[in-house]
Amino acid sequence: MILAKKSPSLRQLQYFLSVAEFGSYRRAAEELGVSQPALTSQIASLEAMLGLTLLERSRNGTLPSPEGRELLQQAREVLLAMRGFSDSAELLSLGHQTTYKLGIPPTVGPYLLPNVLGELHERYHDMKLYVREGAPRALQQELIEGGLDLAIVPLPLVSPDLAIEPLFTEPLKFVVPAEHRLAGRQVVTPSQLRGESVLVLEEKHHFHHQVHDLCDKLGATVLRDYEGTSLDTLRQMVVMGLGVAFLPGLYVHSEMHIPEALHVCELKSMPINRQHALVWRASAPGRIFYRELAAYLRNIIKQRLGDVVSVF
Repeated sequence: MILAKKSPSLRQLQYFLSVAEFGSYRRAAEELGVSQPALTSQIASLEAMLGLTLLERSRNGTLPSPEGRELLQQAREVLLAMRGFSDSAELLSLGHQTTYKLGIPPTVGPYLLPNVLGELHERYHDMKLYVREGAPRALQQELIEGGLDLAIVPLPLVSPDLAIEPLFTEPLKFVVPAEHRLAGRQVVTPSQLRGESVLVLEEKHHFHHQVHDLCDKLGATVLRDYEGTSLDTLRQMVVMGLGVAFLPGLYVHSEMHIPEALHVCELKSMPINRQHALVWRASAPGRIFYRELAAYLRNIIKQRLGDVVSVF
């Protein structure tokens, strides 16, 4: 008689993956909602079953062993495939009556989502969205690894693992404090920005790099010592006279109906914008629905924000 070899459970693979990613049994246990002894016991059983040491503890935390590193990506792929199987079954049985995890940058989410979620809920009233903010690169990685179902991120984006559906183009506005030499002008020329001190967001934001490249072209100086943590802090630093800044059109539309101590300008003959797209894993079981969702989002954005952004 041939005895079937016992295989690791999905729970054990999830535990292994969590400890490896958090670098800590304690933090992984908290995230998973289990006791640390139960987590440790499951990892020990997995290692005994495989005949391998997967994780190594040290003073600096817990790290995958060389063997653990070899198996980490396969464990992630097994869990992602199982999730895809479950999602496909749910889509077939319940239509769109499910919860989707949506990632979006903090420089877009608060100023876009309030304008689209109401109509989106009316159209897909059984669909629920769990929204998570993060930097674009982190959202992209989380999407590939299965932590998110969808994300709205800036373009350009090239990845064979992701399907990309462009949504809209958003203009950038040039803002100066009330006492600035350019205040009161509706339009300024690119040459007038030469030598200006420009405030930017922290480097983790995609917006930071776009403004940095723009300043290089204009001959302006980026104030690296005064980087903002959010668009609101950037705005307040302009108000206080620390420098000038570029702000996204959706933010200006949403937050600056009565610009206090600020003036908004346009750059003559030099439209500046950023593009946004809805993205998902190319292999996602809900990809047909996601494309439909992108089309409906474009329609809502055009109707409600067509005077602020340009829709693809």
